[in-house]
Parts: sequence; structure tokens; C-alpha cells
Amino acid sequence: MIPPRYDVVAIGNALVDVLCHKDDGFVAAQGLRRGLMQPIAPDRAVLLHEAMGQCEEVCGGSAANTMAALARLGLRLAFIGQVGDDRLGRLFAADMAASGIAFPLPPIDRPTGRCLIIVSPDGHRTMNTAIGASEYLPAAAFDGAIAADTAILYVEGYMWRTDEPRAAARAAIEVARAHGRRTAFTLSSEYCVQQHHDDFVALLDAGLIDILFANEGELAELSGRADFEAGVAWAAARVPLLIATRGRDGAIAVEGARRYEAPAEPFGAVVDTTGAGDLFAAGVLAGLAQGRDLPVALRMGAIAAGRIIALTGPRLPEGEDLARLIEDRLRTS
Repeated sequence: MIPPRYDVVAIGNALVDVLCHKDDGFVAAQGLRRGLMQPIAPDRAVLLHEAMGQCEEVCGGSAANTMAALARLGLRLAFIGQVGDDRLGRLFAADMAASGIAFPLPPIDRPTGRCLIIVSPDGHRTMNTAIGASEYLPAAAFDGAIAADTAILYVEGYMWRTDEPRAAARAAIEVARAHGRRTAFTLSSEYCVQQHHDDFVALLDAGLIDILFANEGELAELSGRADFEAGVAWAAARVPLLIATRGRDGAIAVEGARRYEAPAEPFGAVVDTTGAGDLFAAGVLAGLAQGRDLPVALRMGAIAAGRIIALTGPRLPEGEDLARLIEDRLRTS
């Protein structure tokens, strides 16, 4: 088989994250549910953005955050997402270019999506997303050859929210599988699993997913089992490689009869959990793409996640060497 052009190609919502720090009283006053990700209408997003006051704008989206971290690790990457022909869309495209990530789709005449993130004093985040242009990613706009030309195709569950992105993601998965490429899928959030449970189970039962990323809550929603170990057994029977995170209790990987565990890798106090799952996935995917043993890849994910939760926002500071940080941790502990 000809070596693929890309190490990882991701399909996800192209968003700009808008972050602010507020107490739980503000969250309640806005009628929001603390700690959850919820979709909101574009007009509601405008009003909430105004109420949040001074904010920080950072290019984001779950899979895009993962790709930004993978770029720090020197991988060959492409991101499939849709932005609008507006200021935020140009900001997003410039960010991809600066990171060396191929971003082939042109902008459309729709507003670029944004995720309004309210960070509570204890580091938990309440996320409110207006998808915008990402809702209109058509299967016809996606060049299937890209999915055939990657070692790993990584797809976020948020793509299932509307018909066109869902069809595009499903088509890409099928192309990747047909060409013998590995497919990775992240459940994205408990809310996402609640909304698309049957579709997600169908993907697993059809054998279309090679690597499943889930946190403890998402796994419980998907499996219908409150007990973590029961949920692990349910999912591991349906996917070749299950990667499950448990916050401060670390993470596990189950591949057939083999099970590995990695502890959490803190870098001081938790400041903001935004992006923890995204950076965890980046570390694991990098390890797998580089041919490392699964226990090492699992630790790489834990290290990347531990670093990001010691910071505000889902992206590392400009110039920070994530590859060196991971290698130093791997050598010294």
C-alpha cells in the first residue's frame, strides 16, 4: 500500500471560541445549564456574547483543537470544515495556515460558527454553540480522495447535528474504511450522545469505527450503563480500540483482551477544563500515528490533557513546545 499523504485528517465544526470567566450566578441568570454543551440559535448567541462582556476570541471547535495540538507535534494534517466569508472565517483560515494544516474548502455566504464558553471559578465550562456555516458542510464539497490519503481519519460526533455534515462525515468514514485506513470517532459530549445515540451505536455495530474516544459520562450515555466497567465492557465488544477518560482518575485503553491504564498527568491546579478531551485525543493520535506502543500513546494523551487544563482555553500558548514537554514527561516518570 502506498504511504498516505497525511498522518491525520479530521472532520469537524470550524468555530471560533469566545471565552470569559464568570461565576455560577451569571450562568444561572442566563438560563444556562452549568457544565454542559448546548446548541443555541444565532440570535441568542449574539445576545449572550454581548452579556458576557470582554472576551477572548480563539479559533476552536473540538476536532480543530485536536489538530492544532497535533501540528505542535509535527504531524502531516488536513482539516475539513466550513467557515463563512466574514472576519471570523478569515481568522480561522489564517490560523489553519499558520499551523501548517491543509484547509481546502472555500468560505460560503453564511456566518462562521462560534462557541461561547463561560468558565466557572472551579475550572468547569458551560459551552453554548451556534454552529453557523458548519451546518452547511455538504458531502459534495468534500473530496473523498483526502479520506483515502490519511493514516487516521478523525471525526467528531458534533457533525451529526444536521443532515449535510452528517452525510459528509459518514461518506468520509466509508471511503477511509474502503481504503484500509483507520477511523477514529469522538463522542464529543453527553448531550451529543443523547441526541444521536442510535446513529452512534449503528456506526459501531456496522464496524465503521476502529478507535472510539469517550469520557466517563459519554460512555454511560452510549452504553446505557451507569457502572463504568459495565460501560467499558459494552463498548469494547463493539470497537477494536476503546479509549476512555475519567478526569482525575486518568484514562484506559482496551484493545481486544488487552487493557492499559494511565494516571492523570497534572501540571499544577486545574484552571479550565476546556479542551481537555481534545488535547487528550491529540496525544493519543500522535502516538498511534508515530507507531508508538499503545500504553505510551495513552500517556501522551494524559500529558497533553494535563497541560491544557492548567491554562485558560483549548489552545497552548504560542511557541510552547508540546513535543518536548511530552518527551520530558515520558523520560522522567
